Amino acid sequence: MPADLAVIGLGHLGLPLAQAAVAAGISTLGYKTGPEGGSLTPAELRRMLSGGFRPATNPAELGRVRTAVICAPTPRGADGTLDLGQVEAAARTLAAQLRPHTTVILESAVHPGTTEEFLRPLLEAGSGLRAGRDFHLAYSPSRVDPGNRDFTPANTPKVIGGLTPACTESAAAFYGRLTDKVVRARGPREAETVQVLETNFRHVNIALVNEMAVLCDDLGVDLWDVIRCAETKPFGFQAFRPGPGMGGHGIAQDLGTSGRPLRMVELAQQVNNHMPQYVIQRAATLLNEHGKSARAARVLLLGVTYKADIADQQGAPAHEIAVRLMELGASVSYHDPHVPAWSVLGRPVPRADSLYEAAAHADLTILLQQHRTYDLQGLSVKAQLLLDTRGATPTGAAHRL
Repeated sequence: MPADLAVIGLGHLGLPLAQAAVAAGISTLGYKTGPEGGSLTPAELRRMLSGGFRPATNPAELGRVRTAVICAPTPRGADGTLDLGQVEAAARTLAAQLRPHTTVILESAVHPGTTEEFLRPLLEAGSGLRAGRDFHLAYSPSRVDPGNRDFTPANTPKVIGGLTPACTESAAAFYGRLTDKVVRARGPREAETVQVLETNFRHVNIALVNEMAVLCDDLGVDLWDVIRCAETKPFGFQAFRPGPGMGGHGIAQDLGTSGRPLRMVELAQQVNNHMPQYVIQRAATLLNEHGKSARAARVLLLGVTYKADIADQQGAPAHEIAVRLMELGASVSYHDPHVPAWSVLGRPVPRADSLYEAAAHADLTILLQQHRTYDLQGLSVKAQLLLDTRGATPTGAAHRL
């Protein structure tokens, strides 16, 4: 049975889009491009299936949709550049089935120019059709914030940049069924650069506040109180908070083949990449101050996902922190309500079943992720020594980053 929409790539970008489309009453086909990280609970899957979602494995079904959105992941390759392998595979699969008047939209994180210079030739060569004449082609930066209950696809504006004005309007008509506001960019390059700017804005500002965390610790200043006061300014300031390192799927980007790297972004990456090591330094110092050595210390890590209240571990700093602790000779265990099993360096890490007992038994407990289920007041009482990298505990209840 034909569907209105095909979401190609069912990872961290594609699944939220498919869920939003089904919620909007759009019959949706889901087509996987590879081993993707997205997952649905059984209840979520049942709701989607009852709402018109259908997983597909036959590429021929892609030729019977009005709109196809490519949401394939683009991880960093070995040389540090974006790996477009799954985007290419998705494009070739779609091109072989592409029919006239279809609207094709790319949502994957890419460098400016990718839609026109990489995706367009693949679609045209594989289909024999011409973009902008026989089918519509556009780019829309994905705006997914997992676990955020305040901003959903319905109330998050969507940016659209089409190859032609008609392409833009066709894509805008589709997204207008999902969101309250559609913002039209001048073209696909502008829309792609919106994604680069939004991602780098986050990385640069987190790097700034991470540097402030190190400085304030040296000065004996409570950074969390500084942020609390600063965010009362109604203009010219947006609050970001430090943490044990960056995680997630939004990778800091340069402008691709322009030959002009963004120096501020490069520096931000260096600062953020140093934070796991800084956490280890703080942990070792705290243990020493309390007459203990990191060697043979029992260390409990709380929250090993990259974001609070989700199961995704993509790029989470917990992995590097655990590795460095093990290299120092510490005995590492973990607790995370969203991660039933966790391995580091190919070895399973012991999972604490009783959180309070584990915190009381550990020489040092490190809060890496602030899940809603954690009773931080109770933890601060039970733990022998608590390092809070998220500023989530009450003032004076723990040592904060």
